[in-house]
Amino acid sequence: MLHKNEIPILEYDDTVEALIHAKNLISPIDIADRAVLCFFKEVFDEGVASGRFKQIHELRSEAGPHPVYETVVDGVRLAVVHPMLGGPYAAGFIEELAALGVDKFIACGGAGVLDKTIRRGTIVVPDKALRAEGTSYHYLPASRFVEIDPHAVAAIVETLRDAKIPHIVGTTWTTDAFYRETREAIAERRREGCLTVEMECASFAAVARFRGLLFGQILSGGDDVSQDVWDSRAWTKDAMRRRIFELAAQAAIRL
Repeated sequence: MLHKNEIPILEYDDTVEALIHAKNLISPIDIADRAVLCFFKEVFDEGVASGRFKQIHELRSEAGPHPVYETVVDGVRLAVVHPMLGGPYAAGFIEELAALGVDKFIACGGAGVLDKTIRRGTIVVPDKALRAEGTSYHYLPASRFVEIDPHAVAAIVETLRDAKIPHIVGTTWTTDAFYRETREAIAERRREGCLTVEMECASFAAVARFRGLLFGQILSGGDDVSQDVWDSRAWTKDAMRRRIFELAAQAAIRL
């Protein structure tokens, strides 16, 4: 039922079946039941070039083809997909991968930091996301935060502890508009306890909860938005990005 509201984004509709449903368009395939959603393009370039990633399927959008790869880690099959950018893509990829047969997800990517003491490459594990995007409001009733599944958070934390990787567990701020991260908004998010800012976590988490899927995320401290002047910190060149994919794969195995 659609719950009317003066503000359209707050008109949550709890009807499960929509007119267009991924499961009515996409047939299941022989695919791993768990996937790593990786935002680091170089991981795919190297995985494909080395033969480690084998393409098993292809999703499509107006942006073109989106390969679905498979790899094997410690004898366990994993699907690997680049989920593009932003909440709508995040939601669409989880929906379509679930239709193929995946029900457990670990995402890994970068995030801006709201505290300069979080150094480049520091791992942050979100346990909740502040919902400043739009996609999550179509999957869950309005609320300020969406919690990340504790089982997924625990799997990630256990993986990091076993690898002796320092990390922080806390809140991330998910936004649709990175060109609208104003100084005032950043200061307010910091007061609320947000450690990072990115564009997908709340959307991922909302879809997972609505569809009964398991989702967790690993974020790598990237650019610094905590100062008067933005600092990219050349985070796209951080070698830790490849290591983060390996950690995400190990966490996915634990799910």
